[in-house]
Amino acid sequence: MIDQKVADASASSGGQQPQRGRRIQDAVIRLAGNSQDGIQAIGSFLARLAGRTDKDVMTYMTIPSTISGGPSIYQVRLGTGEVLSAGDDVDILVAFYQHSYNDHINTLRDGGILIYDSDNVKPDENQKRYRSVGVHITGQTVEAIGGTAKDKGKNMFVLGLLARMYDLDVPKLESMLQAYYKSKGDDVIRNVIGAFNAGYGYDIGRLTDTFKFVPSTNKTARKQVVTDGNQAIAYGALAAGIRFGAGYPITPWSSVMEILRAELPKYGGIFVQAEDELAAIAIACGASYSGHLSLTGTSGPGLSLKTEALGWAVMAEMPIVIIDVQRGGPSTGLPTNVEQSDLNIACFGGHGDSPRIVLAPSSVEDCFYVTLEAAKLAREYSCPAIVLTDQALATRVETWEMPDIAKLMQDLTPDFAPRGPNYKAYQNTVDGIAHHAPPGTPMLDGKYPVVTGLEHDETGHPASRPANHVMMVAKRRRKLQVLASRLPKAETYGPPEGNVLLVSWGSSHGPVREAVDKARAEGESVSGLNIRYIQPLQPGISEIMDGFNHIFVVELNDEGPYGYGQLAGVLRARFCNDKIVGINKTDGLPFKIREILNGMNERLKKTPGPALTHA
Repeated sequence: MIDQKVADASASSGGQQPQRGRRIQDAVIRLAGNSQDGIQAIGSFLARLAGRTDKDVMTYMTIPSTISGGPSIYQVRLGTGEVLSAGDDVDILVAFYQHSYNDHINTLRDGGILIYDSDNVKPDENQKRYRSVGVHITGQTVEAIGGTAKDKGKNMFVLGLLARMYDLDVPKLESMLQAYYKSKGDDVIRNVIGAFNAGYGYDIGRLTDTFKFVPSTNKTARKQVVTDGNQAIAYGALAAGIRFGAGYPITPWSSVMEILRAELPKYGGIFVQAEDELAAIAIACGASYSGHLSLTGTSGPGLSLKTEALGWAVMAEMPIVIIDVQRGGPSTGLPTNVEQSDLNIACFGGHGDSPRIVLAPSSVEDCFYVTLEAAKLAREYSCPAIVLTDQALATRVETWEMPDIAKLMQDLTPDFAPRGPNYKAYQNTVDGIAHHAPPGTPMLDGKYPVVTGLEHDETGHPASRPANHVMMVAKRRRKLQVLASRLPKAETYGPPEGNVLLVSWGSSHGPVREAVDKARAEGESVSGLNIRYIQPLQPGISEIMDGFNHIFVVELNDEGPYGYGQLAGVLRARFCNDKIVGINKTDGLPFKIREILNGMNERLKKTPGPALTHA
């Protein structure tokens, strides 16, 4: 039952009365508790329901890096328009404990709603900035399903409460719960549904506003899928035709490995869990040598360990796909937080001149398509291709349009066609591209090529002659130059010229687009440019930069001694443009829209220039 004193106090907080069925376009909900409370499950079900009810969604979570667990949050932004970020300010904060309230109450927007477990939380009763709603979450759960299950039922009670508050599709939610918990037995399902129904039956409308989403503007003819970034990468690899992988567990890459371990055998493939990072990439290189394009993956510390074998793959011109899910560094750093600080090692890590392809997906959907493209390019250009994703993309959930798998599937069957006389595995061609013949390929003249990490001649035999090394270094470099000439021309988000160009890569793309929209709505001349191809860079970037007075590269890494981060350094080196400066941060959290706009305005004050009006 509802505590009438709590109801009266909550309704009068901020001098407002509850409104039923307020129409909204989007909502930002933050769930704050401990990692053992199942708050990720609440957020996950809300996100997946969005995909089944024509809503856009983006999530964000933090989890402790300690085995014993600890404070954790899960933030969900649901909307019936395009959702590009997880949201700056929170509309609803659900606080399970006192520390949840203390640590996150400042994220609640003015006029927002605090829902707190009145069995565990005592909020500030004198504040008027937001509305407080006390619910006996623990007590109500115990009453619904019994004391022994209370710690595993509070999350389902809150899910029911939010379903009532936002008028969500209950039949679909219940079917999702039934399907998810089916393997755990009837008793678990009974408790889950019991707690959910108790939360849904709680008349939250007597205490605070309830809401209704306006009709969706995102309806498409194709079905929606709901995944996180790591799932998108794993299924992108399967669609690409990759049938061999090797890896070693490391946060936040590990879930890609777990999916591939389970799924590859269904398609005649195999995934090997190696004893360490060095073995993982060596095994993957061996599989590619046998003619089967392979995949390995890791995070920053593991990429450091893989660089020697990566150099072998460059020298041997062996195609291989490497997934780097970035996290905070250096060393073991921040295992469960986001950072974009592996760009330099991805592009330049290793000794000697070792060119490789580096791609950066900008959304969960793009994780799928970039993995497909990395596989295609690695094989086409006979060199390593690195997919540079990050923890924010890896763990956040988005809805995206179901891909046409039949059209996207690639056939990566090894080419065992006989090679003619005078075949040279490393022939110095005009475009620098030559393809290795896998073992077992018939050689019509009986001369078999050699694969080695030593510098070699066109047939693969070791050769240290100065002129030969000059020729082969140029050959390996030329492949990337040819690829650069074939890439699509860069395009801006917004007009192609103006006052400010905000440059993004990876998970910062969505917040930058939203920042551009907000700035332009306020009459400012701002456009965006996302860098998807990091090495080599695509054509047209220099011409775009020439059309702007200020160029700010937004990235989650340190600004360094000269005021710009890693991608900005690459762009300055390439284009010799001192207008390129950084908007950087290293707090382990994704960019908020206001952080980007505040950073832009601060830099404009330091280097004012002529302001251009809208094009």
